[in-house]
Parts: sequence; structure tokens; C-alpha cells
Amino acid sequence: MSRLAPRFAALKQEGRAGLVTYVMAGDPDAATTAKILAGLPVAGADVIELGMPFSDPMADGPAIQAAGLRALAGGMTLKGTLDLVRGFRAKDSATPIVLMGYFNVLFAYGVDRFMRDASTAGADGVIIVDLPPEESAEAAPQAAANGLDLIRLATPTSDDKRLPRILEGASGFLYYVSILGITGTRSVDDRAVKEAVKRLRRHTQLPIAVGFGIKTPEAAATRALFEKAWARADIRISSSRL
Repeated sequence: MSRLAPRFAALKQEGRAGLVTYVMAGDPDAATTAKILAGLPVAGADVIELGMPFSDPMADGPAIQAAGLRALAGGMTLKGTLDLVRGFRAKDSATPIVLMGYFNVLFAYGVDRFMRDASTAGADGVIIVDLPPEESAEAAPQAAANGLDLIRLATPTSDDKRLPRILEGASGFLYYVSILGITGTRSVDDRAVKEAVKRLRRHTQLPIAVGFGIKTPEAAATRALFEKAWARADIRISSSRL
């Protein structure tokens, strides 16, 4: 069973926002990534996103693009990424890990094989950035069959008509992309995010994560403060990328 639901339940009981941290698998090398992964829970990470390196990450800005290219140049593969999950899980049985990346990588590896291997390695969920709900039959059944949460994304342009389609079959949490554009380009407007989360909450009881617009520790702290006022916005996600 995915570790995400118990972790969100614990955060809610504690009455605090959670922190999701992101690291690119294999940047600068596998050994360093393994050390970073091991240190993140100690440093306060509640959930870890592990990036699957890809040569053309269309939603990501220069920092993550460069990280992915360094990882690929160093020989990181999807199998190597799953090995990192397996190594982390051997020492940490509690912290949820979500694999984040693009469908091309999964397609090349084999979707059925990927979902099976990711689950066996100890992953809890997957975010496929460029897989729209209309194409989810390519991955959703396989994820569910292997106990992985398929985490969907909503954006500022996802209106009330679109949201039910996005949320159909979603699990784990809803990832709200709080800005239009790529990661690392600008900060999010607090008032706009607050209104967006209120609107999203009318459509789902899933925990809501907010990303793409949090670039500094100060910004994360500010959002965590008013997060507590949102009864069901269970987690705040930092898009400061390691």
C-alpha cells in the first residue's frame, strides 16, 4: 500500500503543512543522489520527489534541464533511478517516494514493466507530467494494479468543467501547478493560490500540493503559515529544486 495516505493523515493530525522536496536522480552522480536521499527525511522532508532524467523536460526550467542532462551524461538510466529507490527503501521504510518525469521515459522502458519494477523497488506514486487524463489508459490501470498512486496535475487554466476529468482516477494527492510556464521562472501570487486551492477543494478531498512557484525558504515558510488556515489543503510542495 502507498505510504502517501498515512503520511498525509499524520500531517493533518499534527496540524501542519508538509514539505515535498525534489532531487534529480543521478545528478551529479548516483552515489551523491543516494546520500541526498538519505539526508532529506532527517532535514525535514515529508515526501520525496525523485526526478527521472529526460533529455527534453518541457515543463522544467534551466536548472532542472541542466540537472537532467548532467545525470544522463553521467550514465543515469531509469533502471538506475529505480535502484536508487531500492537502496533508499532498504534503510527508510516510512518516507514516501514519488517518481516524477515524462511519458517518453516510461514508454521506452515499457509501461507495464515500469509500474511493476517501481512498486517492487519501493516507490509509492508517479507523476507523469505530459500524460493528459484522456491518455491515462496508457498508465492508470498498470499503476493501480501495482499499488502506485497516479498523481494528477491541475493548473490555473483548469476550470470547473475540466477538473472532474483531471480528478477521475487520481490518487495520492492533487498537484497544483501554481504558475503558467516552466519551473524556476517566477514566484507565485499568494492570493491567487489561496483562491485556487479553495476552488480545488470543492472538487476533491485529496490532499492538495502546490508547486512550481516556491523558490526560496522564505516563500515556503510564508505559504506554510496561511496553509494552516485551509482546513483541507494538506501539504505545501516546494519547487526549489536540488
